[in-house]
Amino acid sequence: MKKIGIIISTIIIISLAILFLWYNGIIIFNYPLKSKYVIRGVDVSSHQGDIDWNVLSKQGIMFAYIKATEGRSFVDKKFSINYENANKTNLKVGAYHFFRPDSTGEEQADNFIKTVPKLEDTLPPVVDIEFYEDNVEETQKQLQNMLNKLEEYYGKKPIIYATYEAYDLFIANHFNEYYIWIRDVFFKPKLKDNREWTFWQYSNRTRLKGYRGKEKRIDMNVFNGDMERFEELYKKGTPSKNTKRGHLLKTGFKCI
Repeated sequence: MKKIGIIISTIIIISLAILFLWYNGIIIFNYPLKSKYVIRGVDVSSHQGDIDWNVLSKQGIMFAYIKATEGRSFVDKKFSINYENANKTNLKVGAYHFFRPDSTGEEQADNFIKTVPKLEDTLPPVVDIEFYEDNVEETQKQLQNMLNKLEEYYGKKPIIYATYEAYDLFIANHFNEYYIWIRDVFFKPKLKDNREWTFWQYSNRTRLKGYRGKEKRIDMNVFNGDMERFEELYKKGTPSKNTKRGHLLKTGFKCI
């Protein structure tokens, strides 16, 4: 019995140690292979505080998405300075909006449009939708209204970011013409309707140098494609058909 107690205690201690290391971003369970996912980037907000973009941009990342707005009136207090300074580096830069169910899609699009400059070379706008106990059809309607208005203004089809809960409730088998950015911090993404994903947020606990805010960790992401496809997304908003799927397979990137 004593030996069993020692074994159980040892397992508990090791488990707690692993959990501590994961929570503090020292280890990451599902680290995507760099040989498969070359294009990596971060998404940030005011939670990362003051960011030295010259330092951050030199740590193996190629793109950055910056929080701009939320709902119909909220503007991230660090967006303007982050967007300006990130665009001074060699990073490909984009902005994202946190969708709220208590405002119309048009109101939220207006908030984003008056906040985010219309630049020719930029990543498409992203709308982050998460789980709400709300009317599904109405939420889908307002989300579509926002996506339509953003595409009309910026000339690029927006990308939808979602957690699995939100994806399964609002997005699966709908919005088929939009690229998907999915969050999965434990496994490689597998979408309910088997569609291809474009961005994957694989970690929300990575620690990098170059920022000092109340949030010490940073979100890490990979792009599902090669540099040619990424450049087309950056410049045009939609990669050409011959690089959307066939080129991925040819270069070793697995499509789901």
